[in-house]
Amino acid sequence: MHPPASRPHGPASAADVAAYWNTRIHDLEMTTHPVGTREFFDDLDDYRFDKLHYLPLLVDFNGFAGKRVLEIGCGIGTDLARFARGGARVTGIDLAQASIDLARKNFELHGLQAEDLRVADGAALPFDQASFDVVYCHGVLQYAADAAAIVAEARRVLRPDGLAVFMVYNRVSWLQAMSRVMKVGLEHGDAPVLQLYSIPEFRALLSPFGDVEIVPERFPVASRLHKGWKATAYNSFFVGTFNALPKAWVRPYGWHLMAFCRPA
Repeated sequence: MHPPASRPHGPASAADVAAYWNTRIHDLEMTTHPVGTREFFDDLDDYRFDKLHYLPLLVDFNGFAGKRVLEIGCGIGTDLARFARGGARVTGIDLAQASIDLARKNFELHGLQAEDLRVADGAALPFDQASFDVVYCHGVLQYAADAAAIVAEARRVLRPDGLAVFMVYNRVSWLQAMSRVMKVGLEHGDAPVLQLYSIPEFRALLSPFGDVEIVPERFPVASRLHKGWKATAYNSFFVGTFNALPKAWVRPYGWHLMAFCRPA
């Protein structure tokens, strides 16, 4: 594995990670509505699934009615709410109390039910073995103090016929290359941990599972996040040029590596 850049103070702890995320909300800049309002949650849902248009194509949020779904690192509950709308019996955990408080508010404002929303560490889950049909962990492992322990715990609480879904950032990707060329930092590059993975490294991390499918995703789309000449060059030139290339050439270089894992 390649160590995170510019982390001079030694290994980060789960407490360090919790402290960081207790003061930040992912994509907060994409809404002008007060934090915790229904409009706030709707804006962030709209932006997330515009940016990640691939996600509902790969994950059938409506396909787990009656199943027990655990999200590790649920944040403000955006994805978990989609599982709940689809009829799943959902549980969400996060290291950050601020995130859990907002997730509860999100569910309340949208009339959704969760079996459990609580502060907990994905590396030491407070659930019995084989408790869940689905374990979902999107965009969490790369920021975790102990990613391997989270994977092991996900495997432990998953039922023998269950499905685990993970996503990490691809170190060998178009966005990583562009970040270096354009001198634009990666999102949450100041986090206590930011670990990028190659496909072989990700597969090695997922070794507790017997059946692993890795799908590179998130290719360039026009961005609302950045401004100025770099955004203009990216949106008007790079996006179209990249997406005109043969898919077979660019497929391995997606920014997101999605993994669909089964125990055997």
